[in-house]
Amino acid sequence: MEKLSWGMVGGGEGSQIGPAHRMGAQADGNFAFVAGALDADADKGRAYAQTLGIAADRAYGDWREMLAGETQREDRIDLVTVATPNATHFEITKAFLEAGFNVLCEKPMTMTVEEGEEIVRVAEASGRVCAVNYCYSAYPMVRQMRAMVADGELGKIRLVVANFSHGHHADAADADNPRVRWRYDPAMAGVSGQMADCGIHALHLASFITGDEVKTLSADFASTIPSRVLEDDAMVNFRTEGGIVGRLWTSTVAIGRQHGLDIQVYGETGGLRWASEQPNQVYYQKLGGRMEIMEKGEAGLFDEAQRLSRVAIAHPEGFPLAVANIYVDLAAAIRGQAKGDFPTPSDGLRSMAAVHAAVASAKAEGAWTDARPPMFR
Repeated sequence: MEKLSWGMVGGGEGSQIGPAHRMGAQADGNFAFVAGALDADADKGRAYAQTLGIAADRAYGDWREMLAGETQREDRIDLVTVATPNATHFEITKAFLEAGFNVLCEKPMTMTVEEGEEIVRVAEASGRVCAVNYCYSAYPMVRQMRAMVADGELGKIRLVVANFSHGHHADAADADNPRVRWRYDPAMAGVSGQMADCGIHALHLASFITGDEVKTLSADFASTIPSRVLEDDAMVNFRTEGGIVGRLWTSTVAIGRQHGLDIQVYGETGGLRWASEQPNQVYYQKLGGRMEIMEKGEAGLFDEAQRLSRVAIAHPEGFPLAVANIYVDLAAAIRGQAKGDFPTPSDGLRSMAAVHAAVASAKAEGAWTDARPPMFR
């Protein structure tokens, strides 16, 4: 099967997320990396793109040049990934969608709820494939959890406990490190720091696995390092449309925690828990039964998990392959082979609405606040 052509905006040399996208997009032979505007420094971006094998005439200086250049080509890219700083996601994603390109946008999709609603409308009007990179939802054993919940193996879901906490920003002396500083700067990160950066991954997993959406929430934010304008620790209680009780903690100052993304789901007849640091296992216990450890790749898993298991049982699968699974589903959708099982602009919008609701709630000393975007109320 002929490869789809793929381009990237952002994700240049030294980027944290760029290599994961390049490995993920090309892992299965679905995409060829043919175009890029990889750096805010035009010359640096052009040079780096060519070291990655991109032809000089498709190594662009910025995203506008890339949009104009690709629009004019008969062999234009089939998909563009937007992996730039948060504040630029809306403008770039909207422009490429309106020009008829399929788009994968890094999270957060936008900085405001209004921008999120606009992306939802533009994506629907364009008829293009548009996705948001909540890549943790593409781990095989996360798909197993969702399938078990949907199949009723836990009964009615009562409680979800989600967490995304680490200690890598705990050093106050590191405040001027540019890779840290921007995350707590409203001009670059928006209204929220840690909740918008990591907390929304955990919140999205809660909705993804349970098939239910957050309705209201109550939040407590803290900037434990006084120089930070935005929060580095947050606790959020929430309730879903279906009545599930939710608890979420997210932090950057939890010294001793590394990646720290995990989720627990408890129903009337069973419970599940998964942690990204041990992504091959899901712990499952039935009411009155013994603890069972389900292993990626073993017999008896749902097709949703088996389809995305890439290596033999007992061999670890990590973050780049979770990103690759997003690209697998995107390729199927672009080719018209399947609808595609990936986070959509509606997911991106709901996440941003929840972030803004959490900010408002924290300012109001934890007042319960409607977390739904206006267009979904």
